[in-house]
Amino acid sequence: MAVPAQERNPERPSDKAPERKGRGGRVGVVDIGSNSIRLVVFEGATRAPAALFNEKVMCGLGRGLEDTGRLDAGAIERAIANLRRFAALAAAMRVERLEALATAAVRDAGNGPEFIKEVARACKLQARVLTGEEEARYSALGVLSAAPEAEGAMGDLGGGSLELVEIGQGRYGRHVTLPIGPLRVVPGADGSRKKMKEAIEKRLDEVKWLAQVEGRNFYPVGGAWRALARVHMEQTGHPLHVIHNYELKWGEAEEFLQLVSRLSPNSLSKMYGVSRRRHETLPYAALMLIQLCKLMKPKRIVFSAFGLREGWLFDSLPAAERAKDPLIAAAAGQARALGRFGEDGLIMADWMASLFANEAPALERLRRAACLCADIGWLDHPDYRAEHAFNRMLRTAAVGIDHPGRAYLAAALFARYGGDRDAPQVDLARKLAGKEALRQAWIAGMAMRLGLTLTGGTPGLLRETALAKKNGRLTLLPSGAAAEAMIAGLMGEVARRRLDALESFLDEDSV
Repeated sequence: MAVPAQERNPERPSDKAPERKGRGGRVGVVDIGSNSIRLVVFEGATRAPAALFNEKVMCGLGRGLEDTGRLDAGAIERAIANLRRFAALAAAMRVERLEALATAAVRDAGNGPEFIKEVARACKLQARVLTGEEEARYSALGVLSAAPEAEGAMGDLGGGSLELVEIGQGRYGRHVTLPIGPLRVVPGADGSRKKMKEAIEKRLDEVKWLAQVEGRNFYPVGGAWRALARVHMEQTGHPLHVIHNYELKWGEAEEFLQLVSRLSPNSLSKMYGVSRRRHETLPYAALMLIQLCKLMKPKRIVFSAFGLREGWLFDSLPAAERAKDPLIAAAAGQARALGRFGEDGLIMADWMASLFANEAPALERLRRAACLCADIGWLDHPDYRAEHAFNRMLRTAAVGIDHPGRAYLAAALFARYGGDRDAPQVDLARKLAGKEALRQAWIAGMAMRLGLTLTGGTPGLLRETALAKKNGRLTLLPSGAAAEAMIAGLMGEVARRRLDALESFLDEDSV
């Protein structure tokens, strides 16, 4: 992929856990879109920040723009009222940096500059109007921040425009902004699918490089496409309702998309999971995705929950912070917030490494993340720790992880807290992750349970020992006399029982 020199990011992700340093103050971004405005407040400018607050209001600034060339007066009034609220909330939350970003509708409207001046006067917000290139760049960086391994193209469908960006090797390349958001095309089509299809095809035919990413992945971003993912989950009974990294093969998605693209608002109102505000835009979003996929023939469609706002934040980070693995960074953040002993879980990951001969790099990464999170359930009631840890890891807000990976983490934590191998959670994890990954997760969980029992929850004590087979038995090997004495002192009845249970499980074929 040809990438201009100024766009290259030579830093590669690593699994080194973030250092325990101050994370700075709260950071907020106001996204002034063509259809909605949104305020997101992050806990700080870090590789995997938690969103402390997230509120969206549908204002429809771009409604009617194609006909009048101006932002709708009523929408401006609603937007100003809510932007004033957002500014007040950010001040009350002591947000240290608040950035307001306006996109396609404001950029293209004749009265856009007047609107920006009114926002500054009435709301004390200095909004920045993004160019089409900036909007595409931030959206691409948002996808890459959550999935550094992403390869193919991403598309961000907003109310007023579609941004398409080529991505790969942690960088972004060719990009384009097209004025074919639903607020611009749907009203003029008078409900005609044929007219909408023609408008989409006309613009997409201009993007010659789309055919050159054939066979790679397409990453849809934006509320309308996320709604499509949600509907597909409902229709197929997918066991995990997490949109980020929800994957579809193009072959299995086409029939579903063709169906949705032809549905009327009345039909959509009868479908579970479809909000009323999506009745107009959902068929258009499906039609857009069909036309895009026909051009680039993607291997997979991978939905992303990260886009412009997260891309802006990611772009503001130092290169060293951007290079960190988002999953490991998120797991380390959970360890700091919920565990007793910070990020010592990586010590435990190294301690148990001998149990995982020929372990695939992807599974090793998941195991390290699981070990970082091994202590997150200590405040829960003992009878519910396994269940709560499973649910927390399966539905975590962490990125850099797909649905099978979530199931691995959930199963590992379930085993770490003594979950029953016949429980429904295990069946769910098996469906998502597969038998072999589930087995590896269970071994990791049992090893965590042993390590934390042996040390009383302080993995640092494991530094001078290792798990290994000796004379056909699983045992703890010391690195010296001091370690041998330590093991002798710590190996009580409960620890011995958990060591024996792990050894027994290693001799079995599956969970």
